[in-house]
Amino acid sequence: MAKCPICKSAETQAMHRPFCSKRCADIDLHRWLGGNYAIPAVEPPDDFDGEIEAALRDADISDEIH
Repeated sequence: MAKCPICKSAETQAMHRPFCSKRCADIDLHRWLGGNYAIPAVEPPDDFDGEIEAALRDADISDEIH
């Protein structure tokens, strides 16, 4: 059985899984809402708009050929 990600307790209640209690679940929620957790993002290249426009032009050309 997995441990609570907040307090590392081995005892978890099914109602609050994966947390051991409502308290630990609330602590985790507070951390998400407070911005303590973040999902990493990949920045697009500097010329991303130009790459999209080129791909769209290429798609238009290939549609005309077929």
